Amino acid sequence: MIEERTRKTRSDKKKDIKPTINLKLHECIYRLSYITNKPVKDVGVHICMAGLESQKVIELLSNNFRRTYKMNSTVYFGDLNKSGLKIKKGEGIKRRITLRFVQSSFDQIAELAFALDVTPSSATAILLDAAVRNTDVVNNYLKEYVEETLDNNRMRELKEVLDYINKNNPYDEEITLSSLVRYLFEDLMDGTRNITKVIGNWLDKYK
Repeated sequence: MIEERTRKTRSDKKKDIKPTINLKLHECIYRLSYITNKPVKDVGVHICMAGLESQKVIELLSNNFRRTYKMNSTVYFGDLNKSGLKIKKGEGIKRRITLRFVQSSFDQIAELAFALDVTPSSATAILLDAAVRNTDVVNNYLKEYVEETLDNNRMRELKEVLDYINKNNPYDEEITLSSLVRYLFEDLMDGTRNITKVIGNWLDKYK
């Protein structure tokens, strides 16, 4: 008699969520992937999780909560009288993106979806859009990447240059790392995929 074995589910098994997002957001995620040379699915998951940890992002989304949502020690009370937040179909070009979350992260997305009264897929699309629009989220993501890949001397030079530009900036807008990367994106598109090399070249020209 052949004994049947039940295959155990891995505790670290990831779950797919496939949100449909607008074309501009889709291009933004792919652009971040291109700049940092990381898979789209990893970029999307990172942005989502950073959004869930951002007070600004959650406060923005809380305007649409139909059920109670808790973030750390803060409780956002939902209101079932609010009209449900739906992803409108047929408005502009849409693209589907596949993201893979570990179970604990998937559970967080599910909690957000419950509060918004939408599916996990729609909640992920809403979260991605809100997180990408928050400059702190994108700037921190790019800052972490650059700090990991740029050597200490170059990183010190970069910070000094940005500090100098901002101290002598006659405008009210602060020059952040993310705005610098957007400025240098044309150089990346010319074929230099290594952002650290592009920043290094820019520093050499600036000095």
